[in-house]
Amino acid sequence: MHAITQREPGGPEVLAWTEVPDPEPGPGEVLIDVAATAVNRADLLQRKGFYPPPAGGSEIIGLECSGTVAALGAGVAGWQVGDQVCALLAGGGYAEKVAVPAGQVLPLPPGVDLVTAAGLPEVAATVWSNIVRTAGLSAGETLLVHGGAGGIGTHAIQVGKALGATVAVTAGSAERLERCAELGADILLNYKEVAFEDEVKADVILDNMGAKYLGRNVAALNRLGRLVVIGMQGGVTGELNLGALLSKSASVTATSLRYRPTPEKAEIVADVLERLWPLVAGGAVKPITHGVLPIQRAGDAHRLLDEGGVFGKIVLSVRP
Repeated sequence: MHAITQREPGGPEVLAWTEVPDPEPGPGEVLIDVAATAVNRADLLQRKGFYPPPAGGSEIIGLECSGTVAALGAGVAGWQVGDQVCALLAGGGYAEKVAVPAGQVLPLPPGVDLVTAAGLPEVAATVWSNIVRTAGLSAGETLLVHGGAGGIGTHAIQVGKALGATVAVTAGSAERLERCAELGADILLNYKEVAFEDEVKADVILDNMGAKYLGRNVAALNRLGRLVVIGMQGGVTGELNLGALLSKSASVTATSLRYRPTPEKAEIVADVLERLWPLVAGGAVKPITHGVLPIQRAGDAHRLLDEGGVFGKIVLSVRP
């Protein structure tokens, strides 16, 4: 098969479409003929050498895919060769084939085509596991989403609204904020012009910035608020005012989806199927695709994401 590989860490130019050995499904795994994959910011970090796969995982970039079941490993039930699926991966998505634990495979949501579905598993599992399973967002609460125009952000806005929350977002331009409003965002905060902590108080904050926003996020929390950190775009080390946190009886949680044990991922995926997929089927939550590029242009897709103008997800088509 062919896959995107890299000879060394570096810029987008190190990515190349090359021939590699076919993966084989192990016990409990499903082999997928990949139709499409999608670009996540974690992919850019892995390309640069900063985000290695879990032990034993594929060195090939790619945290999600869509495609057709090609083969079943020993002990797999519930899937058949020929089923159209999408899947959450620990790696290996930028390829023509990938083997994945069966518990991380999902049917296509009704109404979502095979290529578009490639951009759903990572954002769906990330958002649902963090704002619902970890933070317990409830109807009537306020959710603050940093990076509202990104893949995670555009999905989180819609999930928050579907759950009955008031949704606040940060983004870097009036145009991007307006597009967030079209998805349902209620409070629009241009981080270049306002201090978000002075403009909104939130019960749940989904944060991709990490250290840079730590103190400001705590200041923006309501009493009993929950800050969930899922990224470190603003650095890894920050100062936490425990007094401010204690006074609000608030909490800070940091999570990573990629490094969770396989059984835990399977629990998240099962919950996504049961509770989130009906929202997608009903149109309350829609996949937001910035554009589709052929997999051979993965480097160009990485450049686009790095430049900061992408709204939603970039999908990479693997098969015509």
